[in-house]
Amino acid sequence: MKCIIHRRAQFAASHRYWLPEWSEAENLANFGACSRFPGHGHNYTLFVSLEGDLDQYGMVQNLSDVKRAIRTAVIDDLNFSYLNTAWPEFEQTLPTTENVARVIWQRLAPHLPLVNIQLFEHPELWANYSGNAMEATLTISTHFSAAHRLALDSLDFDENVAIYGKCARPNGHGHNYHLEVSVAGEIDPRTGMIVDLVEFQNLVDDLIVEPMDHTFLNKDIPYFAEVVPTAENIALYVAQTLVAPLAALGVTLDRVKLIESPNNSAEIFCRQGATAPAPMAAQEPVLAGH
Repeated sequence: MKCIIHRRAQFAASHRYWLPEWSEAENLANFGACSRFPGHGHNYTLFVSLEGDLDQYGMVQNLSDVKRAIRTAVIDDLNFSYLNTAWPEFEQTLPTTENVARVIWQRLAPHLPLVNIQLFEHPELWANYSGNAMEATLTISTHFSAAHRLALDSLDFDENVAIYGKCARPNGHGHNYHLEVSVAGEIDPRTGMIVDLVEFQNLVDDLIVEPMDHTFLNKDIPYFAEVVPTAENIALYVAQTLVAPLAALGVTLDRVKLIESPNNSAEIFCRQGATAPAPMAAQEPVLAGH
């Protein structure tokens, strides 16, 4: 039986998004503030995931060997560096989050049985790379506050309480929702991007965060006039709303995760052969006790 282990590492580095074959105006239009000279920095967090059988010592890989490989192949070069010149790979393809993750994979693959590289540029932006040529995923996280009530109009109060518990109380209740949206695409061999990050962020803000923030979902969002706004249904609504606009940006919606509270979250995986998530029945109870 295979086991996957994860090792965390951190490094601080700066970078700049700038292509010399473009004019200053073109760089500014494509990269915004990230094109400013002399660049900007991040405290990166790296998760290296390895897979294998357990050996006689109960390990997938000796942890000392894992730490040494990450340090010598990655951290020693990248920590307190200017990424654009730290490795030759970044002279051809800009050191975006997704491309740094890809090149870290390439540097570590000869030494470790990798299954995934996850790189956080900051807590609200990260990339995953799993060795699939130039394909990577990019995730942004955001939040909104909203109230809801879980109840079916076809049922009386006691029946709704039996299904939804306290969440069926007539005046509703609120949450500070945490939302993660992941897209998949091909890393551009020059810009290092799978999608324009500003357009991606603006799309999520304009279609999801702004319309839903500080609302009573059952009353203010037409979709939830007939669909019970469980965490599952909200995540599904986000996926249905974003899948086509993201495709227009040239990327595929990979995953939507909605965290309703520290104890409750829902996740929609969108790349299973369908072009869009199938709608959920409007009057179908989901789970009790949200």
